[in-house]
Formats: sequence, C-alpha cells, structure tokens
Amino acid sequence: MNNYKILIIDDEPQIRRMLRMALETNDYNTFEEATATEGFRSIIMNRPDVVILDLGLPDEDGLSLIKKLREWSTIPVIVLTVDNNPATKIEALDAGADDYIAKPFDTGELLARIRVAIRHSMKLDELPVFRSGALQVDLSARVVTVGVEEVKLTATEYSLLSLLVRNAGKVLTHSYISREIWKNPYSDNSQILRVHIAQIRKKIEQNPSVPRLLITEPGVGYRFRIQQPDESQLDQP
Repeated sequence: MNNYKILIIDDEPQIRRMLRMALETNDYNTFEEATATEGFRSIIMNRPDVVILDLGLPDEDGLSLIKKLREWSTIPVIVLTVDNNPATKIEALDAGADDYIAKPFDTGELLARIRVAIRHSMKLDELPVFRSGALQVDLSARVVTVGVEEVKLTATEYSLLSLLVRNAGKVLTHSYISREIWKNPYSDNSQILRVHIAQIRKKIEQNPSVPRLLITEPGVGYRFRIQQPDESQLDQP
C-alpha cells in the first residue's frame, strides 16, 4: 500500500465496491461512507488525500458538503455523479470541487485524475518553476519558455497562464477565471477569454488547433493538463 488515502462518499454500494477494488488494486488506502454526514465525519477523522464525492446523497446535497469543507480545508474533491449537466458542473466547481466526472466513467481516467489531484495538492505551492512537457513557467521570475525559446506574453496572457498552471489538472470555470483576472464577477468576459486562450495556445502549443496543454471543457471552462516530458515528442513532425 502507498500512503495516499482516498475517501469514497457514495450511497450506491456497487459503486463503492467497484471504486474500492480499483483503488486498492492500485495501492490506495480507501474509506467508504454512504451519507454526507458520515463522509464529513470521516474527513475530519481520517484526513484523506482525495475525496471522491457523489452529489446525490440521501441526507444532504453533495454541493453543501463541498461548501462546508471549503470553509476550512483544501483537500481535493473529485465529484463523481450521474448528472452531466454543464450548469451542475459549473456549480460544483465554483463551490470548490477540483474535478468533475460523470457516470458511467472510465476507471483509468478516474485514476489519472486522482494522481493529478495528489500532485497538485502536494507540489504546486512548493515549486516556483512549473514544467509540463516542453513548457516551463518560472512563477517567481515571470518567465515563460518553450524548449529553449522564451515566450513573450502580454500582462493579461501571463496572468491567465499563471492562474491555470497554479491550478494545473483542475477545471477552472469561466466565472472563476473572470473573477480572478478581471475582478468583475458580473461582467461576461467569455469572448475576451476565448481570444486570450487562443493567443496563449499559439505561443505555447505545438499545434494550437489540437491543444495538448490548455484543454477546453465545453460549456464549463478550461483545464491545464500536466504533460510528461516524453509526451512532447508526440507533437513533433
């Protein structure tokens, strides 16, 4: 077993069983709860590294649990639910969820999202230099390079890229990005945001029309994907 603890909060026994088997096969320590009340108690007692949360719980909506948790903890929360409505995704992510996967789901994808959540929670605050494939962002010096070439970004482009890499692997909603970059939650900056995203892709992606780093989550927002160094070779002609 590794030292990572995963808490599953889901009222469906078969889902909990399937998740437990997949996680334990991959050497995670698992805990299971069927209600929001029991799940919240388990978070306090067991201090998991990641919480996998169903929104449709019998005693309390999962969104309420996320909001309550975010009052005192940054433990990564991956929402796993049958509701694939973009509006629900946005509400969950804005409430503080780190990721969102709809049922039915691919186990391999879930495991990958868990690994990203753990890396994000452990490393991003420790590393002034962020690397993903050929991209390097020196967050203290505010220098961006791809390979050996320095990339020139506008102030807004750098602020946007910095926000995304500091939250690498996590879906950031349009409204969250607008609040952080333009400081105005009531203004619709979606078109401006798309233009800036397109410009950043032209500067950091090998193929901007098929991005491998800055990924669009349709109707929701954007995710910065952590790319391993050897993956960047796949983009070479």
